[in-house]
Amino acid sequence: MATGRQCYHRRAVVLLVAVFVVTVDGAAAGGVGVDGFITWDDLSVPAGASQWSTWDDKAAGGGEQRTTIVVSPDGTGHSKTVQGAVDMVPNGNKRRVKILIRPGVYREKVTVPITKPLVSLIGMGSGRTVITWHARASDVIDSSGHQVGTFYSASVAVEADYFCASHITFENSAPAAPPGAVGQQAVALRLSGDKTVLYKCRILGTQDTLFDNIGRHYLYNCDIQGSIDFIFGNARSLYQGCSLHAVATSYGAIAASQRSSPSEESGFSFVGCRLTGSGMLYLGRAWGKYSRVVYSYCDLSGIVVPQGWSDWGDQSRTKTVLFGEYSCKGPGASTKQRVPWSRTLTLEEAQPFIGRSFIDGDQWLRL
Repeated sequence: MATGRQCYHRRAVVLLVAVFVVTVDGAAAGGVGVDGFITWDDLSVPAGASQWSTWDDKAAGGGEQRTTIVVSPDGTGHSKTVQGAVDMVPNGNKRRVKILIRPGVYREKVTVPITKPLVSLIGMGSGRTVITWHARASDVIDSSGHQVGTFYSASVAVEADYFCASHITFENSAPAAPPGAVGQQAVALRLSGDKTVLYKCRILGTQDTLFDNIGRHYLYNCDIQGSIDFIFGNARSLYQGCSLHAVATSYGAIAASQRSSPSEESGFSFVGCRLTGSGMLYLGRAWGKYSRVVYSYCDLSGIVVPQGWSDWGDQSRTKTVLFGEYSCKGPGASTKQRVPWSRTLTLEEAQPFIGRSFIDGDQWLRL
């Protein structure tokens, strides 16, 4: 697996530059949440909003622009599709736009482009509001034989800053990939923007479920399912109170951090998360030479391989990665047989990874 991932790094760099430009412009406009923060209000809609219409795309030329778009598969909202609702958001948007998605299974690929920051996708129950598609990296997309690739296999791709989602299921329903399969990566959700919050969302797939690509992200009380590297990328993300559910048939891995130099601030921190499921799982694999993954206060089931961690077949990475555990519990938390180059952290060493400061949360979160 993952033989084609290097080509995504170049795309990530281009996206990162563009994301920076939008972030600076958006902050200068003063249109981000309350005093530049994402708040609980950004993750919810007023009571009864699913019954009434609040969007007025003609108001931009005069009066106050209204900021709730309703998606309903029966045609009673403003759009029957999620992508149709995203398309209604003006480019260069400078105020929060909430897209309320009524219950239903939305079988479509969705992209929130970099030109549309400040979008919230708000469902009405993660099991009731589902966005699903079935693309795999090896799928052919045109007559010349070009393939989708992992990057573009995502059912939902978020490239914009200040994105929020709550109570939604993001799914890639492609058939499960066996270990070692080529071209079977199937991403349910790709996060390529900065300052993103997901709350009580489900992200379902098998191989490469969540492409946590670039940016700072906060996933709170979410459910993430997969088998092989089902959380991967080069973002700096805090997973708090999340359920990590493995559906591996043999061996698999939870996290693959792409961090490739000590100057990069990326990495994954799991705090108070719970691991369940099947197979035998590595806690993390060293996709990047300076891969960084830390588990704190997590409940780890017995499906964790005793060694805990993988060097991705490159022993030189054992000298540069940071794979750590602090105060975890459960049958899989025993560190007696861990690889010698992983670390059992002290409280002082774990502290930078435990709180929202890991993702500079004091600068953009008010939750």
